[in-house]
Order: sequence, then C-alpha cells, then structure tokens
Amino acid sequence: IKRVLMGRLIGRMFLKKAVKEGVRFDKNAPTATVLKTTKDSGDMEQQKREWIDKIREYSDFRNENFVHPFFGKMTREQVGIFAYKHADHHLIQFGA
Repeated sequence: IKRVLMGRLIGRMFLKKAVKEGVRFDKNAPTATVLKTTKDSGDMEQQKREWIDKIREYSDFRNENFVHPFFGKMTREQVGIFAYKHADHHLIQFGA
C-alpha cells in the first residue's frame, strides 16, 4: 500500500501516540482511502469469523518490512499494540 503524503510528514510522531500505553484512539480519526470499506452491509458472522482468524494468525506474524500507509514502518510489537487498540476502538464504537 502506497504511503500517504501526510503520513510521510507526521506519521512517526502519531505512531508514538497511537502505541502509547493508556491512550485510546480519537473518535472520527481519518481513514486512508485505500483502507475504507465500500459496502454498506455484509455478513456479520462471516466478518467475525475472519476477524477471529486474523487474531489467531497474528501469533505467526513475522513481516519485518511491514509498512502502514500513514505510520510507515512498524515493528511486530507496534503492529500488535496498534491492532489491539484499533479493535478496541471499533468494539466501543459499535457498543460491543
């Protein structure tokens, strides 16, 4: 995924905040266009199964060259913290 210009300029600074302990994601934070969902609805049970599978697969995550479109290169630990906080953000958002 191509890095966005704003991410190249300030992404590293925001990554530090995003993975900082005790700090939750802000409401209404922008989403990179390439990551936005284009469907209005879907099979929620299928989505839950896929999400659970992705969580299980993380234990084998070894991408040393992972690059987020906004934050840039991230370590395995940063990816894990970010994924946890991102999931938490959406669970709160939808009242789960």
